[in-house]
Amino acid sequence: MSVAAAGRNEMRRLRVRRFMRHRLAVASGIVLLILVAAALAAPLVERLMGVDIRDVDLGHILKGPSLAHPLGTDELGRDMLVKLLYGGRISLLVALAAALVSAVIGTLIGLFAGYYRGRLDAFLMRFTDGVISLPILPLLIVLAAIDLRKVGLPQSLVQSEDISLYRIIFIIGLVGWTGVARLVRGATLSMKEREFVRAAQALGARNRRVMFVHILPNIVSPIIVATTLSVGGIILFESTLSFLGLGIQPPIPSWGNMLSNSQEQMTTAPQLMIWPGVMIFITVIAFNFLGDGLQDALDPRAISD
Repeated sequence: MSVAAAGRNEMRRLRVRRFMRHRLAVASGIVLLILVAAALAAPLVERLMGVDIRDVDLGHILKGPSLAHPLGTDELGRDMLVKLLYGGRISLLVALAAALVSAVIGTLIGLFAGYYRGRLDAFLMRFTDGVISLPILPLLIVLAAIDLRKVGLPQSLVQSEDISLYRIIFIIGLVGWTGVARLVRGATLSMKEREFVRAAQALGARNRRVMFVHILPNIVSPIIVATTLSVGGIILFESTLSFLGLGIQPPIPSWGNMLSNSQEQMTTAPQLMIWPGVMIFITVIAFNFLGDGLQDALDPRAISD
């Protein structure tokens, strides 16, 4: 094994040890794995329980917990446990997909701004500052309320049941990249002065190769941390928009529209609001703790501790 490979392996072990010392982050990672596994297993749970999330059972409306329905039923007689698992699939999908879109946009903008500097850097950073200065929630509400039939999209797409899912991912990803962009720009400015980057430039490597082969792989750690920390906020944004009726639209369930639909039964069946609210709270807290743990583990200034 080469010296460089041995050094990388030792660095990985140090990072793992630092992460494992962050008990809340480890516990949060386990909780998130359980949530993801449960959400992915929703169809299996549905079959095992002998229920169908699409069926309306007017004879079992707003029933309490029982052996047949461990979390009770909703206002249409549907099983709350299965509905909660399907809602988790959508909420987690939206959060992770929107975080990935934001990370890609922010990384590209920050990388180009930090590498080329000059007028391009000034333009991109002023644009970033402009987006940051916008009130995010009102902006999201305005974007979510746009009539898609008037923006030239194909009617088949506009009338699709999944259009609200695609739109919310696009909208949140479109405005959530600013933090990653500023972080990547700063890391790129620092990395550009390193000897191996200057050596690659001196050997005639093209700018694109220097950015994506020499700089980007060395600034992945802060991007991962920033993306992880953003997931919790994205879940809250999706839940807020769905609660206001501007996010994921029924019949697609999400934790946000489950909260919205439970408003009328708040006093008679508070469990309809409690369960999705608890899931949102647990998921957001877990992602925040996981991000804190990754930040401590991947911090190059503390990696020798």
